[in-house]
Amino acid sequence: MPEPIILVERVYKEYKTGGGPVKVLQGIDLEVDPGLFVSFIGPSGSGKSTLLNLVAGLDKPTSGRITVGGRLVSAMDEATAARWRSAHVGFVFQSYHLIPVLSAYENVELPLLLLDMPAARRRQQVHTALELVGLSSRLRHRPGQLSGGEQQRVGIARALATDPTIIVADEPTGNLDAQTSAEILDLLQAAHEVLQKTVLLVTHDPQAAGRAQRLLRLDSGLLSEGNPAAL
Repeated sequence: MPEPIILVERVYKEYKTGGGPVKVLQGIDLEVDPGLFVSFIGPSGSGKSTLLNLVAGLDKPTSGRITVGGRLVSAMDEATAARWRSAHVGFVFQSYHLIPVLSAYENVELPLLLLDMPAARRRQQVHTALELVGLSSRLRHRPGQLSGGEQQRVGIARALATDPTIIVADEPTGNLDAQTSAEILDLLQAAHEVLQKTVLLVTHDPQAAGRAQRLLRLDSGLLSEGNPAAL
């Protein structure tokens, strides 16, 4: 059996507020095998995005351990975590998070500028990523010149450009119509099936969640297994 690419061990997360601590995750354990497509569902405020942020090294657990690709992410300092994210995590957001004054090419290139990579290889990876999402003819267009679906394709190309260890997608179809959502999910599924990427998807959409090989439900800070085929 392969070693899990993601290992979450007894993770608790709470936030301090004026009214006292808010417990978000309560002793989460999780193993994810390499190349798996996993979806997380659950009510708003159940901790789905929090768990994704912890796995991606954007936040730290209150207690517990998180290992990704053999690296103990939960123990990294901020600078180390930032360097690790640049090389190993591809992010796809609901609101695209593209820089308006940059072209599609420049938005996809941006995370590569943080890596020690020759310019020729950087250009090749940007072109390859944009070609994978079907935007080779739009690489000089800025976000304002693109549809919502095209902007999200740029977001996926940006996530793929660094050849990351994992892709984390937080409600990537939340702002899109049904047809465009299906196209974006097709791209994420292709990243999993063709490029053999490990994909973590947070969604409120049962049809989106049903695309995954494994379904996990978060509710009241607790994690349980579900059945994608039943959605």
